[in-house]
Amino acid sequence: MKATGIVRRIDDLGRVVIPKEIRRTMRIREGDPLEIYTSGEGEVIFKKYSPMGEMSQIADEYAQVLHKIGGLPVVICDKDRVVAVAGIPKKEMIERRVSPMLEHVMQNRKIIQNSDMKVKPVEGIDRYALVSYPIIASSDVCGAVMYVASDKDTESNITQNKLIESAALFIGKQMES
Repeated sequence: MKATGIVRRIDDLGRVVIPKEIRRTMRIREGDPLEIYTSGEGEVIFKKYSPMGEMSQIADEYAQVLHKIGGLPVVICDKDRVVAVAGIPKKEMIERRVSPMLEHVMQNRKIIQNSDMKVKPVEGIDRYALVSYPIIASSDVCGAVMYVASDKDTESNITQNKLIESAALFIGKQMES
């Protein structure tokens, strides 16, 4: 754990203000749920809560199936990080942050299908989203499912588009139940 040197007091209602710099760096927005952990050494740890985290095993299995049928690498992410991959070494992608561009696409519930908009979905990775559908559960965007390629000129076909759409709908329904 890294010390920030910032100290905050708890108010009479038990609230603590998380400094703006930390919220910006960690991409914590107003209304984001935080999970609270404690350790035996007296530490209190706040971690962004991701409902997709609970679905990581299902997402991983689904990614494997999508890769096998569609023949392209698959990335499944929540609103902030990659939670499952197939067809790419896991250590290259898993737990990496999504790019601000993909974050914008998800927030606006946009669908990517062979468009002129070449979105790099993950920070620091030179791959592009060929097809991307938002995962929507209970009217909230929870993440995205996508086929990716390293070549900007690769295009997806109708079957691959429908596979990704089906996966996003299925995962969204699973999160609602």
